[in-house]
Amino acid sequence: MKRTIFDADHEAFRDTVRSFCEKEIAPHHDQWEKDSIVPRDVWTKAGDMGLLGFMMPEEHGGGGVTDFRYNAILTEEITRIGASGIGFVIQTDLVSGYLLSHATEEQKERWFPKFCSGEMITAIAMTEPGTGSDLQGIKTTAVLDGDEYVINGSKTFITNGINADLVIVVCQTDPSAGAMGFSLVVVERGAEGFERGRNLDKIGLKAQDTAELFFDDVRVPKSNLLGEAGHGFIYLMEKLPQERLSISVVAAAACRRMIDMTLEYVKERKAFGKPIGSFQNSRFTLAELETEARIAQVFVDESITQLNAGTLTVEDAAMGKWWTTELQKKVADQCLQLHGGYGYMSEYPISKAYLDTRIQTIYGGTTEIMKEIVGRGLGI
Repeated sequence: MKRTIFDADHEAFRDTVRSFCEKEIAPHHDQWEKDSIVPRDVWTKAGDMGLLGFMMPEEHGGGGVTDFRYNAILTEEITRIGASGIGFVIQTDLVSGYLLSHATEEQKERWFPKFCSGEMITAIAMTEPGTGSDLQGIKTTAVLDGDEYVINGSKTFITNGINADLVIVVCQTDPSAGAMGFSLVVVERGAEGFERGRNLDKIGLKAQDTAELFFDDVRVPKSNLLGEAGHGFIYLMEKLPQERLSISVVAAAACRRMIDMTLEYVKERKAFGKPIGSFQNSRFTLAELETEARIAQVFVDESITQLNAGTLTVEDAAMGKWWTTELQKKVADQCLQLHGGYGYMSEYPISKAYLDTRIQTIYGGTTEIMKEIVGRGLGI
């Protein structure tokens, strides 16, 4: 089934992204996996190509195009080459939304140009050591003291945490106000008392810097408040559907990549004198995976269309997130199985894809939380 959501301008952008990925990312990603971090210069190179700020206003160095199809293309091309360590998506799909919706003119002038150029790497800090999907359990505080917020607490599992120059921190600003007691406060590199812990050792996404962040009486100017005080939880709820769609885009693209590499393998690998792809079990398995992957892509593409139209619901984003990521797990497992013993060897890309896949059903809200959201939407 042919995809129909992209036009000629999108395909031209895809050509640019694909060329960049093949030249600046693919040859180096294995080394970045060993280093457990991506060098900053790849960000500035991406910025020079207009790949990071295409959604930002032209007057601040961006492209002025708020069309999530471009975000999807960037994600798909990065996923196509297995570059799971590139944290561009945090910047383009998550942080950009908060900044575009809630930054003041002064903040835009201060942050947007370097955001677009790649000189400023961004992150968003929600998760805490004792708080996962339960965002209302956040304990990090930001207390207003004159013209400054004083921040205390810690965050964990923060993507881009080591490289980040600007971190949107979800803080409790009024403990007595319940869900209306949370705010988004921006902390910048160099703030006194802002420390990064270790670059966390993960089973997958090895090149991605994922860190613990610590805030010990960190003082930031009141002008670093993003949006209105007390509206942080509302802002998170507004933007989480886009985050979850972003994860679904990765899932659909990863399924496509794993199936393609497995099709190539089963056509070449022989057992009992003939290609293993010629056995009925292999054909049936791949037929099932191919069918489900195409169905997933249709749902993701429609979700992109609805996001652009402003009609993507929280429930639909949750449906897409849990179903596509669970499918990604299934595809990873069965494609590795079809590779046999070679699939368990690190030099085969399917083994890396298998490990990179596992986090997908956890971050952005676990599968269980997604089903809870869908269930509540059904009135039960």
